[in-house]
Amino acid sequence: MIGGLATLAARSAWNRRYTLGLTVLSIALATFLLLVVERVREDVRESFTQSVSGTDLIVGARTGSVQLLLYSVFRIGSATNNIRTESLEHVARHRAVAWIVPMSLGDSHRGYAVLGTTTGYFEHFRYGDRQPLAMATGRPFAGTLDGLYEAVLGAEVAERLGYVIGQQITLTHGTGSTPGVEHADKPFTIVGILQPTGTPVDRTVHVSLEAITAIHLDWAGGAPMPGFSIPAEAARKFDLAPKEVTAALVGLRGRAAVFAVQRHVAEYTGEPLMAVLPGVALDELWQAIGLGERALQGVSVLVALVSLAGLVSVVLASLNERRRELAVLRAVGAAPRHVLWLLAGEGLLVTLAGLALGAVAAWTAIALAGPWVQASQGIALQVALPTVTQWMVIGGVAAAGLLASLVPGWRAYRLSLSDGLSPRV
Repeated sequence: MIGGLATLAARSAWNRRYTLGLTVLSIALATFLLLVVERVREDVRESFTQSVSGTDLIVGARTGSVQLLLYSVFRIGSATNNIRTESLEHVARHRAVAWIVPMSLGDSHRGYAVLGTTTGYFEHFRYGDRQPLAMATGRPFAGTLDGLYEAVLGAEVAERLGYVIGQQITLTHGTGSTPGVEHADKPFTIVGILQPTGTPVDRTVHVSLEAITAIHLDWAGGAPMPGFSIPAEAARKFDLAPKEVTAALVGLRGRAAVFAVQRHVAEYTGEPLMAVLPGVALDELWQAIGLGERALQGVSVLVALVSLAGLVSVVLASLNERRRELAVLRAVGAAPRHVLWLLAGEGLLVTLAGLALGAVAAWTAIALAGPWVQASQGIALQVALPTVTQWMVIGGVAAAGLLASLVPGWRAYRLSLSDGLSPRV
């Protein structure tokens, strides 16, 4: 009986395929929005979470913890102030500190951030599940005067710009979409290209801190000095030890000391400093953007509700045209419950068709847009089997579609046999 009802429901829906087709499309759109929003939400969180690991604290000028995390790890925004290297030396002398990796930001190359750091960056920086950085080809910059103008590229920079080992590049003062003044007199030679990490490292050009100092020797106030220029080779004769940096990554000998070191940094009187825990700052970031996430999810749910309301309206509107059809079914032996499940089955089939179409469209869109999103935003969208949450979304829409279909089914259930067979005046 169930198989016969399912076949009858499928044939009945097919006969009204043009009317129900719009409902299928609306349910597909709702499913598409729900799945894409959920996938993007999870992948954004995963990309941010995987960007740094093994770093216990991030030290920078006193500002918001989220802002410090964004510009030091994700290259988003800019620092309000630099910090003096002598302040970092004070932090490094704490007995619980194992290592410090200073970072200097503020320059770029063709839209990609330039990071001035030390060779310790390649030794201590971790991403994902504490994975170390690895070279795809070449080597890290030397960090010496002989290797002053050496650069190591992230995987995306090298791939997108077509760079190879031995090629020369020039850096640009400033960041953002507006091009600044190039440091054309001091070109860098590419000596290494990192393996892909799926983090902002892929979109970064890495040079030494001394190189950052060298290219700014003949600059003052953020602009080149008029009529004054120091040649690249002559710059090696100057003291290139950096006086200021943007921020620093700090590793501790034991996690138990993290709050003691954080307090030690906050109490430093030489200049206002702060130290943030990457995980705590990420939690604050999720809280800040949580309203936007919930708004997107709410819009998707509203679209789904409107689509299901349309399904109820279409089936209810067709009841008047189908009174005789349903009465004939009753006359040949169908019980009222069979009529109820027939209409509920039609609604469920329409819902499942919309779900399938929306799911295929969502995965196709993610597969097609994934490379562009990763290249432009650094977020890796995964084309994978549905997560538990996504299965719950799919199951929720299917259950809602079945419940919505019971409304016209119950209406038909209450129609008497004579109501359909009696001619209507």
